[in-house]
Amino acid sequence: MFGRVSNMTPMTNELFWELLKPEHRRAEAFCRKLCGSKDDGDDLYQEALLAAFQGLEALREKNAFRNWLYSIIIRRYRNRFREPWWKRRTTLTPEHSENAAYDPTDRFDSSRWLNRALKALKTDEKALIVLFEIEGWSIYELSQIFSRPEGTIKAKLSRSRKKMRKAILSFLPDHKTKSKLSEAGYALSKSTAVNE
Repeated sequence: MFGRVSNMTPMTNELFWELLKPEHRRAEAFCRKLCGSKDDGDDLYQEALLAAFQGLEALREKNAFRNWLYSIIIRRYRNRFREPWWKRRTTLTPEHSENAAYDPTDRFDSSRWLNRALKALKTDEKALIVLFEIEGWSIYELSQIFSRPEGTIKAKLSRSRKKMRKAILSFLPDHKTKSKLSEAGYALSKSTAVNE
């Protein structure tokens, strides 16, 4: 497995690290956000870097490195969920979470809600939401990474937001609170749709 790494020339090594340097911190943070923890995110990042390093010869243009690296990260993340069902983690249902220990600090409250919402998504949907909403990637950039038309990306974002909203609503106790969360607040703004 590591044979290709040892065959890499010093010039290839330098090129890889030169291309990675401006993206390193953002890509590492993206992996941590995707996985929901520092340790799992760092593991994913290392796997993706090894795959990118070994496959650097497949990269045709230096300018495409960023999209190419993120597509490798997303594939590696997706592959983690293709393992047998008995090895997968189970997500908490509202019944389970009521019995779980409650953390009274407000500091982690928004993070918990975000994690609950993101758990409702498939791997590609989660990657799409994190890149668009948190990392600030454009619809055009996402269409390049996922190899899908911009309209498809917008539709996937909309469906993903609905799934997240439904997941959050399942944890809210009363219907009055639920009715306050309108769908209009989650739609793409007209300026975003026009600019993309």
